[in-house]
Amino acid sequence: MKALLLYPEFPDTFWSFKHALKFVRKRATLPPLGLLTVASLLPGDWERRLVDLNVQKLSAKDISWADIVLISAMAAQRSSSQDLIARCRAAGKTIVAGGPLFTAEPEEFPEVDHLVLNEAEATLPPFLRDLGEGRARRVYASEERPDIRRTPAPLWELASMRRYASMNIQFSRGCPYDCEFCNVTALFGRRPRAKSAAQVIAELDGLYALGWRGSIFFVDDNLIGKGRVLREELLPALIAWREGKRGISFYTEASIDLADDEELIRRMVAAGFDTVFIGIETPDEAGLAECSKHHNRGRDMIADVSRLQRAGLQVQGGFIVGFDSDTPAIFRRQMEFIQKSAIVTAMIGLLNAPRGTRLHERLGREDRLLGRITGDNADGTMNFVPRMNWDTLRDGYRDLVRGIYAPGAYYRRVRAFLREYDPPRIEVSMDWAGLAAFARSVVGLGVFGRERFHYWSLIFWTSFRRPTLLRMAIVLAIYGHHFRKIYARVGAP
Repeated sequence: MKALLLYPEFPDTFWSFKHALKFVRKRATLPPLGLLTVASLLPGDWERRLVDLNVQKLSAKDISWADIVLISAMAAQRSSSQDLIARCRAAGKTIVAGGPLFTAEPEEFPEVDHLVLNEAEATLPPFLRDLGEGRARRVYASEERPDIRRTPAPLWELASMRRYASMNIQFSRGCPYDCEFCNVTALFGRRPRAKSAAQVIAELDGLYALGWRGSIFFVDDNLIGKGRVLREELLPALIAWREGKRGISFYTEASIDLADDEELIRRMVAAGFDTVFIGIETPDEAGLAECSKHHNRGRDMIADVSRLQRAGLQVQGGFIVGFDSDTPAIFRRQMEFIQKSAIVTAMIGLLNAPRGTRLHERLGREDRLLGRITGDNADGTMNFVPRMNWDTLRDGYRDLVRGIYAPGAYYRRVRAFLREYDPPRIEVSMDWAGLAAFARSVVGLGVFGRERFHYWSLIFWTSFRRPTLLRMAIVLAIYGHHFRKIYARVGAP
């Protein structure tokens, strides 16, 4: 069998970094880890070909080559997925689909021949068995939480690695918390499951052998959810593995209670982690109680963020407005929190209710649902009727996101972050790619950008005050350009 693995195109979103990637001549942030893992689960005698539409075009020859087409996608890729399915259907190909989009909305894709849903380790083997025997069903679903210590390494060699800004890897699945709006527990459960340290190291060895020398994203929704295994097994192994290896760094996601464990923070930084995304959501206690974000309640989260950043972990934050308990004062409070915390990368979205979440169930009972989520958490849309007047919410959100990323506010936040960020070691020298990105930023931001005064002020300030962080200052300036482009569309006609 010849298997064509297709990854649909993402629209221009907050996390696409589309407007930043052009400065480093990359096409996408990350390769499709799920599909690369599925590729490793296919029979050994199958031929495999990956086409990620975020980095290359799908040709008629690719489709003609295939005996079977496998598509995986998230909600934000819905439109591109529909186009791909129609194209492959017209070519008479057998289409197999899985991943979060199809697991949440199987009934929306009648043109798909086979839906292999939930976790592939549980549903792909029976599908492949039945396919080989000529009796494959249309839907394969399972509530099983497979042991990922038996999951094979992704086939990164199928990806055009040079086209990506980062690589990705998975240590664990699941999260011990159960936030009302989050579908992680619906997809992966509340009992985190982890790979062995030996597995992770073997996967890193594979990436390194293929020539990767950049950042690597641990895609875990909460890396510290499996805290004992992380502390006692993975981090010591990572520290030993990175010895003598230049150019490798890690970033991930974690809950705010990471800030309570100074020893764990120290070990993570020693292992090469330099950035962590944290779902802060809101500084309002009523909002945190409403969404069951109990581990964020009663905390000085600004102090938590500062503790992490001083230790060498840049904090990226997720923020939400549109909770039932929100009043018009929430927009000012969010603005003040983000500025005081010096969180440079602040993803601010309107609340949405994905299928499978307790929020979706509650809003369904209250007859407030409006339809599907777009999957783009920064496009200014909601899929339910909010309690706050919609015009007030829409206008407040628009003013908040534009204000946060206005050059003055953004560059003040960058400088405040650089003042307190204190990694134990950092690579100061720039390679040719870094120098080229700097040159492009000079032209794009320092000459033609409306933020050019702020840009040059930051460059000179960093050069004299924090010269070892000059590369980071340039990266954050480029990020700001992307974020302004993304949020400029909110409220636009």
